Amino acid sequence: MQLTETHRPTLDRALEAIRSREYWSPHPEHPKAYGETGAADGLAAYQALLGNRFELGQPGTDGWTGSEVSPYGPELGIEYPHPDLDVLLPAMRAGMADWRDAGAETRALVCLEILSRISTRTHEFAHAVMHTSGQAFMMAFQAGGPHAQDRGLEAVAYAYREQTSTPQTADWSKPQGKRDPLELRKAFTAAPRGIALLIGCNTFPTWNGYPGLFASLATGNPVLVKPHPRAVLPSR
Repeated sequence: MQLTETHRPTLDRALEAIRSREYWSPHPEHPKAYGETGAADGLAAYQALLGNRFELGQPGTDGWTGSEVSPYGPELGIEYPHPDLDVLLPAMRAGMADWRDAGAETRALVCLEILSRISTRTHEFAHAVMHTSGQAFMMAFQAGGPHAQDRGLEAVAYAYREQTSTPQTADWSKPQGKRDPLELRKAFTAAPRGIALLIGCNTFPTWNGYPGLFASLATGNPVLVKPHPRAVLPSR
């Protein structure tokens, strides 16, 4: 209920935007739109990550890896969990049934909650993109933040529209001449295809990564992310 109240209006507005092809975005492009302390808070959050391990809490971690160096000079010093795929992939497959059964609307609203949380940390993500891609701050902020988030939202909207374009149930009746008609009640369920693989890039890790990531999640598929070794942090 809370997800519906919070994010259903955004989903509806996004569906209207992909229908009309008009400009619309819920993600502000200007750094000052994120509050008086947004810039300082984002920088502090980014700096707090440096030199530490980035815990993900996922199954199958068999070690730690990471060697990112900012194009501006300093080493990030962040270590990320290295997965044992023989453990991680079965765990991802095991979670598919519940994610599929959640339904298209719930999946879409959960994806919008993820995007909403990312949006509140846009300044932090901007520093992560800046210090892995080498972009200037404003390009990293806009392309790595609101523009990337818009692409993720657009992917969710298209995924939701396609999954709901067919009725979930339908009554089917075929005349049989003198006999009673043949009648069926049909049910249709959108089925995920399987585990998706997202291969990240160094130049625009979020802008290029979010469309595939959120399209897969919204359609019921878990996603294995293989980030570029020089741009792991923005794809975390």
